[in-house]
Amino acid sequence: MEWKGRRQSGNIEDQRGAGPSMGGSNPFGRGGGFRIPMGGGGRSGGGMSIGTIIFLVVIYFVFKAMGIDLLQVMGNGGQVSMPGFEQTESASSRSSPQEEETKEFMATVLAETEDTWNGIFKAAGETYEEPKMVLFSGSVKSACGFASAASGPFYCPGDHKVYLDMSFFDELANKFDAAGDFAQAYVVAHEVGHHVQNLTGILPRFNQQRQRMSEAEANQMSVRVELQADCYAGIWGKYTQQKGLLESGDLDEALNAATQIGDDTLQKRMQGYVVPESFNHGTSEQRRRWFKRGFDSGRLDACNTFQGEP
Repeated sequence: MEWKGRRQSGNIEDQRGAGPSMGGSNPFGRGGGFRIPMGGGGRSGGGMSIGTIIFLVVIYFVFKAMGIDLLQVMGNGGQVSMPGFEQTESASSRSSPQEEETKEFMATVLAETEDTWNGIFKAAGETYEEPKMVLFSGSVKSACGFASAASGPFYCPGDHKVYLDMSFFDELANKFDAAGDFAQAYVVAHEVGHHVQNLTGILPRFNQQRQRMSEAEANQMSVRVELQADCYAGIWGKYTQQKGLLESGDLDEALNAATQIGDDTLQKRMQGYVVPESFNHGTSEQRRRWFKRGFDSGRLDACNTFQGEP
């Protein structure tokens, strides 16, 4: 994809390194916290019991053996950096050149989706509300709750934001055999497609109705929602092609990515067999077909996945 030198979106929130990262084994478990019990039985006159004092002495020497002087910590306002649990450096100081290039690419792709959907909404007499993209590392808090990198990219309708841990693209290429910049762009365009569904009322209606659905019914409807987002991503691809930004092989990269993340393909890879009633994103064939339909037509009315067979 020809993207360098093009406009980058200003709707990027870089939260990488905003929280602590595990740099090694943490003897106190995830989070690193360890609360010292200061109350309990055996106290008299507001003082600490002999058992508590002995316990604190033991704890002091345990921390001392780890290189942490609790007396120094107490004199420093309680701040401590434990071995293997250091605060992450700021994103700008820790990012590699490759990560910064990926960030610039994400900002450019987001800008291209803004141009596409601003134009489509304007032609319909509507105003497009541009979503924000949050780049994070490890885990993140959204209006939809906490999520980890293992969740993959996602869109939160509660705050109108797309969330992305860029390490997902390494997994996409190495684990799912879906390398290429246009494969990455397809992922972003799909999540923006959910934002379009949110603005047009499709996503809110689905989220309201699913509360009255069985799990099987909700999965079937979820497939239709996801396939429409794929189709919307294809529409964006069509507009990108019309700008002359696609290179040879780009479309194949997107179609391959859609194939590799189909429910049936993922289940075969992970567990060796498929469970169709558990599908909630669509099969590889469906995801390819609906992306291609959006790409070939460039029209919203071609993306009605809620009629007939998906």
